[in-house]
Amino acid sequence: MSEIYLIDTHSHVDMIEGFCVEEVIKNAKEAGVQKIIVPCAYPKDVDKIFTLVNKYDELYGLLGVHPSEVKDWDDSLIDKIKEYAKSEKVVGIGEIGLDYYWDKSFNDLQKEIFIKQIKLANELNLPVCVHDREAHKDSFDILKEYNKGSKVVMHCFSGSVEFARECIKEGWYLALGGVVTFKNAVKMKEVAVEIPLDRLLLETDAPYLTPVPYRGKENQPAYVKFAAEEIAKLRGISFEEVAEITSHNAESVYSI
Repeated sequence: MSEIYLIDTHSHVDMIEGFCVEEVIKNAKEAGVQKIIVPCAYPKDVDKIFTLVNKYDELYGLLGVHPSEVKDWDDSLIDKIKEYAKSEKVVGIGEIGLDYYWDKSFNDLQKEIFIKQIKLANELNLPVCVHDREAHKDSFDILKEYNKGSKVVMHCFSGSVEFARECIKEGWYLALGGVVTFKNAVKMKEVAVEIPLDRLLLETDAPYLTPVPYRGKENQPAYVKFAAEEIAKLRGISFEEVAEITSHNAESVYSI
């Protein structure tokens, strides 16, 4: 059997407390995870993520501001990200989007900063990694209106099969992680079966959303294989096929 080759397309390795970054990478490689994409969430972390991904061959970065953190947005970030994006280790703008789960009091600001970051991605010809939590319609409508050519990854996809189909029609990619392994995640299991393989990506969202059999513990990129195994089982195909196709997709989307 050929060597397993997995890519974790979304892992906050800088937030994992139980292991240092070197241990996270070592554990990942032992599990067949060869590349890890690290998103930025906080404005203050843009420098940190850029430095981190340039230090390790296995890491690549997404630069952007998470919707829950847009109150700390400053337009000077646009020029900073443009400068950092000259590096081949910066492969997208993310994670950006809308999150109406925690606090709906600044939805309009979330939309404004989401649009600014989509336009930045378009200018830089980089893909966007979209955080969409309980904001499916607004996320979809804004992307439809403002995205002019950037590839779209719906990170930690949480919509219905019907919404998945609408995203697929637009040519977007859907990323699934540990949630698909949860016994009660019926909707996600349906989506995992429905997504055309050429639109599927794997992720952990570490240190969050740890898959079975480690649910309740801290997540790490090595565990992306459990999502791949579950998707393979649900679709009745081999783990190797899921690993190969999703890794090819990740390389294509993020040019890594």
